[in-house]
Amino acid sequence: MYPTYGASRGVTTQGQDTFKLYSGMMTTGVIVGGLVGVLILWTIIRYRRRSDEMPKQFHENIPIEILYTGIPVIIVAFLFLFTVITENKVDATVPANARVTSTGTPVLDVKVTAFQWGWRFDYLRNNVSISGDVTNGPDHHGPQMVVPVGQTVQVTLVSNDVIHGFYVRDFNFSRYALPGVVNTFDLDVVHTGTFPGQCTQICGLYHTEMLFSVRAVTPAAFQSWAAGERASGHTLQRQPEPAANTPPADTNVTPSSALAAPSSKKGSL
Repeated sequence: MYPTYGASRGVTTQGQDTFKLYSGMMTTGVIVGGLVGVLILWTIIRYRRRSDEMPKQFHENIPIEILYTGIPVIIVAFLFLFTVITENKVDATVPANARVTSTGTPVLDVKVTAFQWGWRFDYLRNNVSISGDVTNGPDHHGPQMVVPVGQTVQVTLVSNDVIHGFYVRDFNFSRYALPGVVNTFDLDVVHTGTFPGQCTQICGLYHTEMLFSVRAVTPAAFQSWAAGERASGHTLQRQPEPAANTPPADTNVTPSSALAAPSSKKGSL
């Protein structure tokens, strides 16, 4: 069992790999720091001043110098190696437009568009589109992206205006949404639940209210949810209305006209 040191163990396979790397680095740091602390205390006690006599003088000890140079180099080399291996796992993606992975796992394509100050989730093969801004949506936590567990979710992340940050703590994952840049990454959620997310890049006046959540459900529940959204008219062909709950009264923020159809009242998703 890996010690957490206050971090999330991750609810995606990528997040779990990241957690293991973090835990390993923290454990290495604790061991090295503890050893250095013990050596310092031992030196203070063992070589404390006992008299005014000048202690024996020497200016080098080749074996010790090789030891305290070589050990840190070896430790850093191993940490670097595990970092590269973990980064390659986290950044690995299935080919674009793939319907299944090499192991036969279904692939779900979701285009995530960040805008001031909200999110839009387009399910390209399911003909479903969800959007909302600031703290409206389920539990006043912005729009919700629903995904199936046990399947690969390939996210295409873009920005509609300025730089935003896509971050889900329980995924141990963050990625910038950059204007004019398309970022693609895969997520493999391992169990059901609802996981809060937020924008992590200061993007304007209501940055702190640019929230969203990810709800992981069984594949059957996902198909049922998608069918319900299509029946409600939340499709790619129609610009979706914002999520059910209205923004806080003190924000006075309305949905982006580029992302949500005008409406005399808030729609419900």
